[in-house]
Amino acid sequence: MAGAGATYLFGTYSSEIKTTLCYDQTTINLLGFFKDLGGNIGVLSGLVAEVTPTWFVLLLGAALNFGGYFMKWLAVTEKIPKPKVWQMCIYIIIGANSQNFANTGALVVSVKNFPESRGSLIGLLKGYAGLSGAIVTQIYLAVYGNDSKSLTLLIGWFPAAISIVFVYTIRPLRPVKHPNEGRVFHHFLLISIVLAVFLMAITLTEKVITFSKSAYAGVTTVACVLLFALLFIAIREELLVWKLKKQPIIPPTKTTINTPNGEVDKSKQEAMFDDKSCFLTLCDKPKRGEDYTILQALTSIDMCILFFATFCGLGSSLTAVDNLGQIGESLGYPNKTVTSFVSLVSIWNFLGRVFSGFISEILIVKYKLPRPLMMAIVLLISCVGYLLVAFPAPGTLYVASIIIGFSFGAQLPLIFAIISELFGLKFFSTLFNCGQMASPLGSYILNVKLTGPLYDREAMKDLTAKGQTRSQVKQLTCIGPRCYRLPFIILTSSFSGQNPQVLQK
Repeated sequence: MAGAGATYLFGTYSSEIKTTLCYDQTTINLLGFFKDLGGNIGVLSGLVAEVTPTWFVLLLGAALNFGGYFMKWLAVTEKIPKPKVWQMCIYIIIGANSQNFANTGALVVSVKNFPESRGSLIGLLKGYAGLSGAIVTQIYLAVYGNDSKSLTLLIGWFPAAISIVFVYTIRPLRPVKHPNEGRVFHHFLLISIVLAVFLMAITLTEKVITFSKSAYAGVTTVACVLLFALLFIAIREELLVWKLKKQPIIPPTKTTINTPNGEVDKSKQEAMFDDKSCFLTLCDKPKRGEDYTILQALTSIDMCILFFATFCGLGSSLTAVDNLGQIGESLGYPNKTVTSFVSLVSIWNFLGRVFSGFISEILIVKYKLPRPLMMAIVLLISCVGYLLVAFPAPGTLYVASIIIGFSFGAQLPLIFAIISELFGLKFFSTLFNCGQMASPLGSYILNVKLTGPLYDREAMKDLTAKGQTRSQVKQLTCIGPRCYRLPFIILTSSFSGQNPQVLQK
């Protein structure tokens, strides 16, 4: 998962694509939409995971990752003729879609292996996907220096190599009740927070100290040591589980249900329902928390509410993250500082994910506080970040990056946990991928059709004031706080009609 978040680095290298291929901001936002589309349309990986083993899912994802990003690198380095926009869209959507295979392979298998700690587990795993932007950035600086073109090559081979190395490690296991399962996950969380704080400290230090390539190599080494420290905890706990397996197992009692004709074994009862056509059971929906079929879940009111909240919430967050590079440029920040904004978003994205995963688990167990209410609170917090972009002051983009990254990360574990609690785990690999399908649609409307054209309109005003025309310049560039003011005011207002708390009723 630490290599499955390459889509969050789009803001770092999008300026290179814009300059090399002579694109305007609307075209860059279109590419950003296809990146979001590929990164969030995970139905294909979910369906593949339903009928194939996990190792095949991971290998297929590795092939797609390398193919998509390698073609993008060839285009940016001009080693192939300049591709048309639709060709770049295909390269980006293939590369971005590959992360769904890593997500599905790791996340779904882990949730089924540890069903009683799903909230904490989803937060931790999705947290590492969010933190991957900062981790890969440090590896990129250590290996390639400040060559942003080479970043696309790194995110082509690095995640693919991770999937290949661990292809047989990630697999479904028979769940064994661990006596201190919660404590183990808290140890994982502690090391993860230390890693996030370390990366954030390095990111802030880079503002005042210029690191050499050997210094970046040292930073990367420390980050990898912290990353693999989790392995020692896993080995310790595997030894404990191995001892537990040697103890005699008491067979579980048969679960029965009462029917007019007597008692029926639960497994036979489930088989009877499975024998029915999915269309015949479409209107015969089970209670919340029981296993829904895919069509039952997709046609439910609960999924429609989640879809709308995801459309506005993740759609707005993706718009902000994708435009972060251009936002920094319009406010006069140097390229090195813009890279720091992307790292801050990645780090706080991680913290948001683990926070919402672990804290929501605690609140729902101890205080019966529903996750949809937490979702509504997170969406309100994100509005503060958007307003800081719309009305910037010196240094406020640092704060906005932190708020946007945290709120963006906090939404995903809540959405996935809500889906598992409402619709069961039987078809979770497909349903959790369906649940995030609204985010690329929101990104398309709010980013491509709204933010990009409004930015280009402001940039054209600058050209007109200088007495120039569009054909006289290589790219459209807008400088000043007004460039993103109107679109981010609209993004803030898009939350006024949402109320995910309806789900708790």
